[in-house]
Amino acid sequence: MRRFSVPIALVTLGLVAFSTTAFAQFANDTVKIGVLTDEVGPYADSAGPGSILAAEMAVADFGGKVKGHEVRIVHGDTANKPDVAASVARRWFDTEGVSAVVDLPVTPVAFAVQDVAIEKKKTVMITAAATTDFTTKRCNVVSTHWADDNHALAGGTAKAILSSGGGKSWYFIAVDIAFGAALQRDATDVIQAGGGKIVGSAKHPVGATDYSSLLLQAQSSKAEEIGLASVGGDLVNEIKQAHEFGLGKPPGPSLVGFLIYINDIHALGLETAQGLNVASSFYWDSNDASRKFAQRFFEKRKAMPSRNQAQIYAAVTHYLKAIDAAGTDDAVAVGKKMRELPAEYFGKTVQVRGDGRVMTDLTLYKVKAPGESKKPWDYYAPVKAIPSAEAYLPAAANCTP
Repeated sequence: MRRFSVPIALVTLGLVAFSTTAFAQFANDTVKIGVLTDEVGPYADSAGPGSILAAEMAVADFGGKVKGHEVRIVHGDTANKPDVAASVARRWFDTEGVSAVVDLPVTPVAFAVQDVAIEKKKTVMITAAATTDFTTKRCNVVSTHWADDNHALAGGTAKAILSSGGGKSWYFIAVDIAFGAALQRDATDVIQAGGGKIVGSAKHPVGATDYSSLLLQAQSSKAEEIGLASVGGDLVNEIKQAHEFGLGKPPGPSLVGFLIYINDIHALGLETAQGLNVASSFYWDSNDASRKFAQRFFEKRKAMPSRNQAQIYAAVTHYLKAIDAAGTDDAVAVGKKMRELPAEYFGKTVQVRGDGRVMTDLTLYKVKAPGESKKPWDYYAPVKAIPSAEAYLPAAANCTP
C-alpha cells in the first residue's frame, strides 16, 4: 500500500494544482463588464440607458455565463469629465472586480479611461468616441475601437458623395476643438484628392447658440455641400437654424452631418432633417439581423438603437466569445483572441484588425422627406456603400498585438 501512496498523493496534488490554475485564469468568480457612459447629459439618448440595455441584451443572449462564470453588467456616469471617468474606471478595476469597460462618449473621457485600462491591463472597448488616435498613436492589445472613426465619417462620406456625382465644392462649419479640426482635415484631404475644392470655412465655440452668421457665409459661398464638422447639441442646433434659412433643400447646398445619430434625427423630425447626408455602419432597418435586434431593443427602450448602442451589443458579444475561446478574462489573452476571431456585426462578419480597429463597412444615407417615410423611425435612404478598406486609415506597421 505504501508504494502507491506517493503516486496517489502526487495525482491528488496535480488535480488541486490544475483546479487552482484554472480558477486563477479568471480574476474573480463573476465577470463584470462596466458600461461607462453619459447617463443624464447631452449624449444620454445615443448612449446612456440604451447603452446599458444593449450590454445587458448581449449578456443575456450569450446565456449569462462564460466558462461557468456569471457575467454581470455594471454601469457608471462619466459626467462627461475625464477625471470622473478615470476615477470610476480605476475603482472598478482595483476594488470591484471589473474586467472590461465599454462605451465612453467624448474623446477626452475615452482617452482617460483607455490610459487606466492600459495601466491596469484591463479590456476597453470604445464604441462612442471617434478619433483615429485610439488605433494609431494609442494602439495596444487591450483596446478595441468599434465606433465609426473620424476618418471614416468625414473622409469616407466625402469620397462617397464625390463618387456619386456631388461634392465639387465645400464650405465647412466646424466646432473649434481638436475633433472638429480632425473631421474637417480628413474630409478636406479626400475632397481635394478627388478633384473637389474648399471654398471657405468657419469655426464656432462649443455650446454656441447662434449660427446664423456662419450659415449665411456658407450660403453666400455658393458651395454645393456644407460640411458640418460639429457634434452633439451644436450639430443639432446648426441643422435647426440651417432649416430656417432654407439650406439643405434643392436648389440650395446639401448639408453633410459627419457625426450624427438616429436619435438626433428623431429629435429634429424629418421636416427639419430631410436631405441631410449621414454615414453609418449601422442602421436599424438595413437587414433582417439589424431589424431583429432593433425591434427587441425598441420593445424595452421605446426608441430604435443608435449606432453606438448597437456597437456595444456587438462588442460585448465578441468580448464574451473571446473569453470563451481564451479560457480567461486576462486582457492581453482576450485582446489577442478578439483579433483572431471573426466578429458578428448584424448579419455581417467583420474582423478586428491588429491595431484594434473593427473593420465595418459604412453606408452613405440621405435622410428622407416626411412623405417618403412609411413607418416610425423610417428615416434613412441608402445612397452608396463605403467599404471598410476605403473608410479607415491603413494600420500602422507598429500596431500589432
